[in-house]
Amino acid sequence: MSAVTPTTVSRRPAALAGLPLLEDLPDVDGRRVLVRVDFNVPLDDDGAGHRSVADDYRIVSALPTLRWLVERGAAVTACSHLGRPGGAPDPRWAMAPVREHLEALLPGIRVLENLRFFPGETGNDAAFVDELVDGQDLYVNDAFSASHRAHASIVGPPARLPSAGGRQLAREVEVLGGLLGAPARPFVAVVGGAKVSDKLGVLQALAGKVDALAIGGAMAFTFLLAQGHDVGASLVDPEHVEDCRRLLEAGAELLLPSDVVALSPDGACGPAVAEDDAGTTKVVGVDVPAGWRGLDIGPQTAARFADALGGAATVLWNGPLGVVEDERFADGTRRVAMAVAACAGFTVVGGGDSVSALHHLGLADEVDFLSTGGGASLELIEKGDLPGLAALRAASNAPAPADGQPD
Repeated sequence: MSAVTPTTVSRRPAALAGLPLLEDLPDVDGRRVLVRVDFNVPLDDDGAGHRSVADDYRIVSALPTLRWLVERGAAVTACSHLGRPGGAPDPRWAMAPVREHLEALLPGIRVLENLRFFPGETGNDAAFVDELVDGQDLYVNDAFSASHRAHASIVGPPARLPSAGGRQLAREVEVLGGLLGAPARPFVAVVGGAKVSDKLGVLQALAGKVDALAIGGAMAFTFLLAQGHDVGASLVDPEHVEDCRRLLEAGAELLLPSDVVALSPDGACGPAVAEDDAGTTKVVGVDVPAGWRGLDIGPQTAARFADALGGAATVLWNGPLGVVEDERFADGTRRVAMAVAACAGFTVVGGGDSVSALHHLGLADEVDFLSTGGGASLELIEKGDLPGLAALRAASNAPAPADGQPD
């Protein structure tokens, strides 16, 4: 796995042009620094009311930025959202377990209460921004995965304080920006997920940039329907069939399933289906029988996707290829994960289920870059910018774009 090294100010990639980094801040010694992190992590409950962090990947990802500040004498306050409390306090989503976990990793960091306990956060309320920055001297955004949201803690502070992108955010922008710029070729992308509507924009953006685009998950059936295939009772997005047809006709190299693992009409799908409700599964061709549901790519398709990945110089994978929470429909995702890990090219994986699959298989260290941002990664690929990045580039201490170009 490639080492994640800090990007210096003197020589930074074009993707980081104009973006203030930690080195662009005034001297932090003795300063109070507000750091927006993404500590939206899964929690375990022991049944007796004690909650603990189940997966600290996002917390660990923020440590390089937090350590850099602390080691230089800054007094650091971290802030984050957690879960979906709906703009009001909810003890299920209090930051106490996250605060406790961070204290064990890096003592001395103050952690504010869940930002989404306050309606001013998602509403980008100016008064709430004033509360956040009150008493703070500097601001750092290391929450790339939340930077596609124009929320108060993301876009508000850079207009009031000297600001910078943290190490994780900078690395995300550097890597994903490189995919949009001049990736090593062949460049192969694998995109999965349920609804075409969620990823149509990124599919259209990638189709013009990659050498091959493999499409799996439930959204593949909308493409198959657009080709005139029978999809049985598989999930489709009827409002976007024409969009899929136009993308197919645009001339891009699209790889679609040629076989699928389907479930019989009487079967249920999920992580704990009773034997009486399991139904029958079978591998079918590109056409799904009436009443049957396609829930995973078949072995032939997985082999085709793996072959494309094996010869790639650059790989991007986002989204599961089947219903991974049901083991009967997880093999396609598993085989793609193994192919990504085995690829000798530069490999980038984004999205919770994709990253989880790699961790589950013990393959996370075999991938060059794991993105912390699913939606943010896709929006950056689709639109080329994020509200949080634009806010940082508008900060008073941001370097002129020309200063960020390579020597």
